[in-house]
Amino acid sequence: MDFGTLIAEGNTAKIYQEQNLAYKVFNESLPKTEATYEANKQEFAYSCGLPVPQIIDVIEVDGKQAILMEYIKGKTLGSMLLENMEKAEYYMEIFCNVQQQIHMVVPNSLEPMSRKLRRQIESAPILDQKQKYILINRLELLSYENETSLCHGDFHPFNLIVSNKKMTIIDWVDASAGDIRADIYRTYLLYSQFSMELAEMYLQLYCRKLGLPIEEVVEWAPIMAGARLAENVSTENSQRLFEIIKRYCPL
Repeated sequence: MDFGTLIAEGNTAKIYQEQNLAYKVFNESLPKTEATYEANKQEFAYSCGLPVPQIIDVIEVDGKQAILMEYIKGKTLGSMLLENMEKAEYYMEIFCNVQQQIHMVVPNSLEPMSRKLRRQIESAPILDQKQKYILINRLELLSYENETSLCHGDFHPFNLIVSNKKMTIIDWVDASAGDIRADIYRTYLLYSQFSMELAEMYLQLYCRKLGLPIEEVVEWAPIMAGARLAENVSTENSQRLFEIIKRYCPL
């Protein structure tokens, strides 16, 4: 089957466009439930009134699973930011407003973030058993009581499409019911991979907007860095993550 024009490629899938439809075609190495797993999360976000592409169907073609969804024409906020860095504060304000929309949703059917983070830490190849034990113990001290908000889990400006001044949030595979502090640190971690200036701008702005102490967000640093180690992202520096863990959580 011809899925149309390739418009994006990530760590786990390729995105194709065919007229007003988009196909997210997953790598064959992934579990056969991956497309349904992600589609269910996106459908939940859509049902809550969040600006996300509408799911049309989940299909399998030539052994490849794919999500068929509404195609959103536009530019990512990330590309707009890179093209016009002097407007960084303006774009960051927009970014934080959208994340606040997500965090205001109370999820009723999603996996708890603590369960997902524990699974990731346990599978991180760079960590030994003692290090995993320490991080999981720390996770248990921080979680469970505050897992009351919808957390995107991979919220960065390239997952926001701007079209006619409307924002559309994409890539919901990592969504969970969690603590917003953990989700905020996850976004900070993603920004800091490329720009500490933008990372600090984001953290200061969003914490000020919510009246949230930055110290409470930073408590999640070693846990989120440990979970990130399991993702095997080619653009990420594993040593950087390990140093974050050691800085905030002696191993």
